[in-house]
Amino acid sequence: MATTTKKAAAKTSRYNELRKMLEDRRRELVNAVQDKIRDVRADGNKERDVLDQGESSEVDIQEDIEFALIQMKSETLNKIDAALRRLEEGTYGDCFECGDEISEARLRALPFAVRCKDCEEARETAEQRERLLAQKRGSSALFFDMSN
Repeated sequence: MATTTKKAAAKTSRYNELRKMLEDRRRELVNAVQDKIRDVRADGNKERDVLDQGESSEVDIQEDIEFALIQMKSETLNKIDAALRRLEEGTYGDCFECGDEISEARLRALPFAVRCKDCEEARETAEQRERLLAQKRGSSALFFDMSN
């Protein structure tokens, strides 16, 4: 009976710790996204001097980078929200592929991980193999098109 109680307490402790970690990360991301949006708006409202073509291009590139950063942080925020839903459902920390528990170290490094290290590596290897095959097919098709 005491062992069951200890396991339940450990599971509750892990749940609370993971929830806090996810919520802290979510709060950081929300603040970062809001700060970036505020900065972009403030820069956009500034009265700009007449810029030459090079300066104007540089400003456009910087704006594109800022937008890309906001977009990446927003996507990460969506992944954190999905992880919080999985935590509530009791499936957070379980690998989508093999069902084993994802290591705590991996979850700390990548709190929205959906696969254990081994399954993620296998997926990445398979994707890389597919890309190489697609490139070979594409280059051979190009070769055949050129010979006609």
